[in-house]
Amino acid sequence: MRASSRGAGFTLVEVLIALAITAFISAIAYSSLSTAMQAVESTRATAQRTYELDRAWMIISRDIRQFVARPVRDEFGQVEPAMAGGLASRFPLSFTRTGWHNPNDIQRSNLQRVNYRLEEGSLWRDAYPVLDRAPDTQPQQARLLDGVEVLEVVFLGTLAEVEPAGQGISLDTRYWLGSWVADSSAPEVDFLPPVALEIRLELEDIGEIRRMYALPPL
Repeated sequence: MRASSRGAGFTLVEVLIALAITAFISAIAYSSLSTAMQAVESTRATAQRTYELDRAWMIISRDIRQFVARPVRDEFGQVEPAMAGGLASRFPLSFTRTGWHNPNDIQRSNLQRVNYRLEEGSLWRDAYPVLDRAPDTQPQQARLLDGVEVLEVVFLGTLAEVEPAGQGISLDTRYWLGSWVADSSAPEVDFLPPVALEIRLELEDIGEIRRMYALPPL
């Protein structure tokens, strides 16, 4: 008795149905894998951005906490106060700090002059090899953070100007000074540093971030 031809294999319709099911499952699997990979990349990018931001604030905080009231001379021979900054200043923030490590025991001071500035959407830190600069003195430049739209610094002159913003320890800094520069008409008058300052960064992907610092007592 001859075997039925229907039991010998799959019909064309069955093969097409199997291919369609396989293609559907593959599409779902690819979509899920693509979504998972995008999530991993997004998490990695967020972690990298967080690291860069934390690192920038760590460097800024370290410098400010090591502030020392030592004026310097710039490359034009003009006296720069121990701290200067704001809209009317050459740099948004410039000051002298101590604690400049010297592992090689080079004949130099442990004090260092640093500037913070914004250029083409990046936050930069300049550090000079000497305090009193010559015309050809060049700073060591380090880019700390990209994607910065605004760098703003405001200063508190005395504690008598502090105005609480309400309950808690928040302070109203809206009326702090937008510039901290010496009066060029009275060069003989000692220009004291502020008692506190606030740095505001506007980032294109995160938004506004503010940090407030009390300067070390003189």
